[in-house]
Amino acid sequence: MKFLHISDLHIGKRVSECSMIEDQKYILKQILSIADQACADAMLLAGDVYDKPVPSAEAVQVFDWFLTELADRDKKVFVVSGNHDSAERIAFGAQIMSGRGVYVSPVYNGRAAKVALTDGYGELFVWLLPFLKPAVVRHALLAEPEICPPESYQEAVALAIRRMDVDPNQRNILVAHQFVTGAGRCESEEVLVGGLDNIDAETFDGFDYVALGHLHSPQSVGRGTVRYCGSPLKYSFSEAEQEKSVTVIEMKEKGTVELDTVPLKPLHDLYILRGTYEEVMSKQFYQDMDTEAYVKMILTDEEDIPDGIRRLRVIYPNLMRLEYDNSRTRENRAVEGAADVEQKSPFALFEEFYELQNNQPMNRAQKEYVTRLLEDIREG
Repeated sequence: MKFLHISDLHIGKRVSECSMIEDQKYILKQILSIADQACADAMLLAGDVYDKPVPSAEAVQVFDWFLTELADRDKKVFVVSGNHDSAERIAFGAQIMSGRGVYVSPVYNGRAAKVALTDGYGELFVWLLPFLKPAVVRHALLAEPEICPPESYQEAVALAIRRMDVDPNQRNILVAHQFVTGAGRCESEEVLVGGLDNIDAETFDGFDYVALGHLHSPQSVGRGTVRYCGSPLKYSFSEAEQEKSVTVIEMKEKGTVELDTVPLKPLHDLYILRGTYEEVMSKQFYQDMDTEAYVKMILTDEEDIPDGIRRLRVIYPNLMRLEYDNSRTRENRAVEGAADVEQKSPFALFEEFYELQNNQPMNRAQKEYVTRLLEDIREG
């Protein structure tokens, strides 16, 4: 049986205030074509369907179209909610959709959903585990006081997996959305300071393939079959050098999993360009380049270019950001951190405040306590 593994669609996302919705429609059509060409039987969508817990009407319409296209092709779909999603909104209509072969993770209630499939090698089970925080698992297990409530992400996910009763003699696929220790992040991904959201790769040893979402860089962690497929589009300039792809999984007999990747070609690529104004505006510089790409321009001129963005957009219409790298900006860089306060998480701000007040960083126990406190405040 063949599966296509995708994740982190972030439908409705804006990059530098530029809507990515047309790029997302384009890439989803391409993914459908790949599914057809690969003769895939099913799609594994490992979370972050939307970019916000309350997505726009247009984003919902795009995802509805995508699911309908897959269902009309008789391809089964397995979806879990990610940290950017609302688990309740993603789960809406799950029971009805299962009649069309679209299986969506319910809100976690102490048990993960399981779907049984059959092919020429026998039974195969797909498990759906939505993004879990310790508080979510604690809340789900309130009616079972005999179980020690998890305090960390590792404990929460390990407990959720132990409760699945996975049969190691059968073929098992897990679709999940977590951060596995040792994987590489990008700046567009949410980060918990101190690595408090880390999950050990060994936690997933009972599964033949683990379809992960959360990280935008395609990569395997621990073993080849514990894999992040990556986002289908570049959502930050830290991803500029990545080649985006989808992962194709062919499940054969127990113990045999074959993986392949198929590259994705975006509607607009995303570049970082650097040089003086005169250099980047010369035809020799851009003549072999896709000037319709999304661009971050770094000018090295010592003086700012008057009305620089407007003038640059004559050649680079999708210029997203203009920065300068010169003697003045290098001197000022040390004091620019204050301008980033609104972009920092409450945890990061508290950690900086603690260190300023106490002349030492928080230890791990303190970080875990503050993380739980902030989660309780958000949930309250």
